[in-house]
Amino acid sequence: MEAITPPLPGAEKVSEERMPSPQDWLIVDVRGLKCPLPVLKTQKRMAPLPQGTLVAVLASDPMARIDIPHFCNEHGHSLIAQSEEEGFVRYEIRKGGGRPG
Repeated sequence: MEAITPPLPGAEKVSEERMPSPQDWLIVDVRGLKCPLPVLKTQKRMAPLPQGTLVAVLASDPMARIDIPHFCNEHGHSLIAQSEEEGFVRYEIRKGGGRPG
């Protein structure tokens, strides 16, 4: 029988079954659109979604580097990751419950 080691306090174990798969993401493709349209279209697509929904925003506008993180901060969403792709940036967002308190 294998001994079970308790996790360290505050540590969160990430298992494969909890990792989001590609079909778990809502993709909002706003490549080619200029400020303020990437944020406005993202906001419109996210509005009806339940809290915790995973959203990937694909944006080519350089201003999105400022606008998307600001949008997340102002509306209580979590910007999970931001990665450079060829010709655009992918922003991974977990929808929050509304404006932060």
